[in-house]
Amino acid sequence: MNEEVSQYIQKLPTWQVEICESLRKVVFETIPDAQERMQYGKPHYLKNGHYAAVISVAKDKVSFIIFNATELEDIKGFFKSTSSPDRKTATITQGTEVDYAILASRLQQASETL
Repeated sequence: MNEEVSQYIQKLPTWQVEICESLRKVVFETIPDAQERMQYGKPHYLKNGHYAAVISVAKDKVSFIIFNATELEDIKGFFKSTSSPDRKTATITQGTEVDYAILASRLQQASETL
C-alpha cells in the first residue's frame, strides 16, 4: 500500500477513516495487483495502467468512483452515474450502512476488461 495514501487517510475524521480503509480493502481484495497512488489530491487505483477507482473525500461525505462502469446498474440513492457515463459513484455519508460486497462486485465487473 502507498504510504502517501495511508497518511492522507489517517488525517481524516474517524468516520471517514473507517470508510476509506474499508474501501481500500475492497479495492485490494478485488484487484490484488492494483496500483495505488495519490493523484489530484485523492487516492487513485489503477489496473494495468487504467483507472479503476478513486476515493474522494469531502467535508460531509466519501465518494467511491468506479471507472469503466457504463454497463453497471445504478442503485437508487447510492450508486449512480455522475458527470461521465463511464463512471459511477457511491456516495457515503456519516452513519450510512455500506454494503461493501456490492461495491466489490461492481468493481470486479467494471475492472474485468481493464
